[in-house]
Amino acid sequence: MRIKSNLKTILDERKMSIRELERKTGLKFETLRRLYNDTTVQYHRDALGKVCTVLNIRICELLVLVDEDVEEEIHM
Repeated sequence: MRIKSNLKTILDERKMSIRELERKTGLKFETLRRLYNDTTVQYHRDALGKVCTVLNIRICELLVLVDEDVEEEIHM
């Protein structure tokens, strides 16, 4: 089991770029790029809070628990 970021899907659906999210959140591009590409090693709660606030989503929409063997999402 691992945590997976849905930021790419969310931004793609909204036709929003990482750069636009960077401007709106004030977060570093690299932080958002890692979250977008699902390569984040550590999740900083302040960053997650800003992303959720700006996108008007809940944390369970941004991060989901997946079974790596079957890549099936388990909603938290």
